[in-house]
Amino acid sequence: MPDALHERVAAVWRLESAAVVAAVARRVRDLGVAEDIAQDALVAALEHWPVDGVPDKPGAWLMRVAINRALDHLRQRATREGHKAAIAADLQALQADRVPDVADTVDALRQDPIGDDLLRLIFTACHPVLSADARVALTLKLLGGLSTQDIARAMLQTESAVAQRVVRAQRTLREAGVPFELPARGALAERLGSVLEVIYLVFNEGYTATRGDDWMRPALCDEALRLARVLAGLMPQASEVAGLLALLEIQASRRPARTDEQGRAVLLEQQDRNRWDRAQIERGLQALAQAEGLTATRGPYQLQAAIAACHARAPSAEATDWAQMAALYAELARVQPSPVVELNRAVAVARHAGPAAGLQVLEPLLAEPALARYPWLAAVHGDLLERLGRRDEARAAFERAAALTQNAQDRALMRDRAAALA
Repeated sequence: MPDALHERVAAVWRLESAAVVAAVARRVRDLGVAEDIAQDALVAALEHWPVDGVPDKPGAWLMRVAINRALDHLRQRATREGHKAAIAADLQALQADRVPDVADTVDALRQDPIGDDLLRLIFTACHPVLSADARVALTLKLLGGLSTQDIARAMLQTESAVAQRVVRAQRTLREAGVPFELPARGALAERLGSVLEVIYLVFNEGYTATRGDDWMRPALCDEALRLARVLAGLMPQASEVAGLLALLEIQASRRPARTDEQGRAVLLEQQDRNRWDRAQIERGLQALAQAEGLTATRGPYQLQAAIAACHARAPSAEATDWAQMAALYAELARVQPSPVVELNRAVAVARHAGPAAGLQVLEPLLAEPALARYPWLAAVHGDLLERLGRRDEARAAFERAAALTQNAQDRALMRDRAAALA
């Protein structure tokens, strides 16, 4: 297959695979089977499109093939298991979807049910019964349309490990009897939190990679942003969804300035703010305004977006409203207590009231078990000690940060700061 056509098929698959898997999963009620059927539709595309050409509506073509194969699967299952009565309703519903003309299928399948199916898929892939790693892998596979190889490369894991994690996740969902449906109203907030957490984790791993040679993995940032935009479109009245989208848009706007011409990491206060993507900042600020208009009670993602907006609105690091930043972090600490939030509050307090005040907030964290191997605790400690003139202690802190991090760029940055104090 010519490279151009292969890229076109891959691009279509990335855009359409989630809707196809979701539509099939609602019918066959098994994510593993749904993914296999969707993959069969992709294989059919790879066989037919080089000969027949890419159809005008490739997503509808994939959907039609997948729905037809889902019908075949249910018929075979009914015959094999003898549960014809139990599956009759599924077959009847599927038969209505089995339309021979692709153009007719577009109107039938690109309506509200697709949105409903995507929501079901998102909430199922991010079900709390799965571990955080399993939720991330399954979400990238089913909703991001990424191959096992893509996920392994992005997460710096082996393909076999990712494949096993995805298979185990699907088996766990099946054995736990997790239904392919939206949670009841009472459980919606809890389950939505799990969904938002997964998207946030994917973005953070792309924005500041925890391992490897690269400081960022843009593909993961892009996938998280795409998922957040999809979710925001599906749930326009959810303030925390809008808050997360605002946060990711504003954070992602800084990507061009986060490395220098040699690819080395550039920290926030040293970044050239003229290189920030102003259009993306504006999209983030609009999403934040939407979130603020939906509720008077700010959740953790909305608060983090407000913090990011403080940076985005300031023409320079010196002009940042650090008093407001410290207040926002204090509010975030009340809403979502966390040692990492408290560490960030220490930074804001130090910028607002001086390094001694920041160190007073930070010092209790030095005995926090959850941060015992967190390199950025040592890095912030070193920064505050340096600003207080305690150079030897600062150098030791930066050396500890360098020893703890598994990212090559972070390690180089911390070693450079330690060397400057030698």
